[in-house]
Amino acid sequence: MKEGSMARYRWLVASRVLAAALGGYALTSALTVLLSLVWPLPKSQAVLAATMLSFTLYAGAVIWVFSVRSVTRAWLGMLIPTAVIALLCWVLQSGGPA
Repeated sequence: MKEGSMARYRWLVASRVLAAALGGYALTSALTVLLSLVWPLPKSQAVLAATMLSFTLYAGAVIWVFSVRSVTRAWLGMLIPTAVIALLCWVLQSGGPA
């Protein structure tokens, strides 16, 4: 491999690692809040169940980031659902629009 292509490859891997770590964390956190809000359980049990499930969701997000074909798709696959879920959580909470 040439020096330029090796550096590009390293940047692409570093970008995927960041997408998996940061994007996966944000997506998992948003999903955990959403599940805590919508599960028909007592609030403490819903939070506990969503938190336990979040470990599996995070692992799935990390695996997905490294399985997609492009880094752009990995980032968009983390950012767009996170934004939609965060907006949905905001609407479901008391601070959302009426």
